[in-house]
This record gives sequence, C-alpha cells and structure tokens, in this order.
Amino acid sequence: MRKKLMLFIAMSLTLTILLTGCGSQKKINSAGTTQTTGEDTFKVGLECGYAPFNWTQMNSSNGGVKIDGNAEYAGGYDIEIAKKIADGLGKKLVIVKTVWEGLVPALNSGKIDAIIAGMSPTAERKKSIDFSDSYYQSQLIMVVKKGGKYDGASTLKDFSGSKITAQLNTFHYSVIDQIPGVIKQTAMDDFPAMRVALQSGIIDGYVSERPEGVSASKANSDFKMIEFTDGFKASEEDTAIAVGLKKGSTLTSKINEILKGISQDERKTIMDTAIANQPASK
Repeated sequence: MRKKLMLFIAMSLTLTILLTGCGSQKKINSAGTTQTTGEDTFKVGLECGYAPFNWTQMNSSNGGVKIDGNAEYAGGYDIEIAKKIADGLGKKLVIVKTVWEGLVPALNSGKIDAIIAGMSPTAERKKSIDFSDSYYQSQLIMVVKKGGKYDGASTLKDFSGSKITAQLNTFHYSVIDQIPGVIKQTAMDDFPAMRVALQSGIIDGYVSERPEGVSASKANSDFKMIEFTDGFKASEEDTAIAVGLKKGSTLTSKINEILKGISQDERKTIMDTAIANQPASK
C-alpha cells in the first residue's frame, strides 16, 4: 500500500512539473540551452530590397539586423522603425525576408506578425489585413535621365508621349494614367530593374517616392529626380506608409501608441540617415 502511495505522489509531482513547464515562454533545446519561443519575438516581413526603406547587406553595420535563416542582414528606415516597435512591445525583433507578393499571405498564415515594408494602407489591402497609423508620408516624383528629353519637366503634361513604368502592384503604377498621352509600360518587380531599364533607354522614367528619387540620383549621376509643380493626385491613404497587421490583431493599438512616441523630426532624421547609409549610395 505504501509503495502504491509513493508511486502516486511521484507521478503527481512529475505531472505538476510538466504542466508548469507548459506555461513557460522558454524551452530547452537539445544542447541544453534556453531558446526564445514565438511569444517572445516580433516577426516582421519585408522584401529587404526597397532602399531606403529596406535593403540587404552583408553585416550588422549601421544597425543592420540579421535576416532569419540567412547569413545576410537587413537595414533601412523600416528596420529602424521595426526596432522601436519591438522594443516598445518588449520583444526580440526577427526579420523574415519575403517577396512583395508573399507578404500578405505570410501575415495571414501566421508566418510573420507584421508587415513593415513601405506598404501603403490602400482600400484594397484593407479588405484582407489591418493597418496601424502611418509611420511615413510619401511624395511622388519621377526619375529620369539627366540631360535627357525630360530633364526639365515640371508638370505631368511635360511627360506626354513618354514611356513610363513603376513597381508592380503599387499605387505608383496606377497614377501613371494621370499623365496625358503617356505610353504606359509593363510594371516591373523592383527599383534595380527600373534603373537598368532607364539607363538602357527602354523607359523614359519611372514613378517612385522621394526617397527612391534621392537614392537613384546619388547612386547614378546619370539619373535625376523630378519634383512636380503640378503633379500626381493621390489620396492620403495611398501616400501614407503603415504597419500591416492581421485582421483584429491585438498588436494594432499597442503599435499605434509606440508610433505616437516617434516625432516627425525623429522620423525625418531616421529617413535621412537611411538614405545616406543605403548600399546604393556608397
């Protein structure tokens, strides 16, 4: 009888330890060291190829963060904002490099907790995900060849008859239709592709936000950024940049509080630093 009682006590203690362990946010790996679980991390998805908002680099210089499952690092404006949000949430930042088209599916599947990738909170995107308050407000410009036919342009009418493109699945591409007589070209995957097309004369220009215009002109002395006196008409939701979150996410209100603590002056400083530090400007 005593043996049965002792066995029962031992089993009860074992069960209690196991149940207590289930409530922990830490686990012991095969090497006997503590690992951080998903509850302690803030997983952010981005392209790591949209400078100066985000880019890929080979080391941790200028505040670069290692990309999950990759030997490379990510840097840029989005990374700095992601750091501040992760710190405010009390979580470890994890960068998940994801192609643009895969960001929303990755968010909705739970692969990432948020999209911080220079994404605008458009009405179409709001059908499938939620957004935080904006963390950047963009200005639309045109990148052209310096000394070329459109070097002196200042209005949309000046681009009549030009071959213009923009990045695939962005509102930049849709505003091209506002140019009278434009020869709209097929949308391209990213800015490097558009820069090559512009340099080779395949296109006359491409629409982007001001940071890319500054970046392109710094990276290549043959490029020039056109800031319009009479430019594109776009809604505030299109020109705003916000954090993408899963529908009904409890993180939304917390992130909004954190963003309120980042002043406009600080945001401008972060962007200016990102433009100076991006690999393309070296």
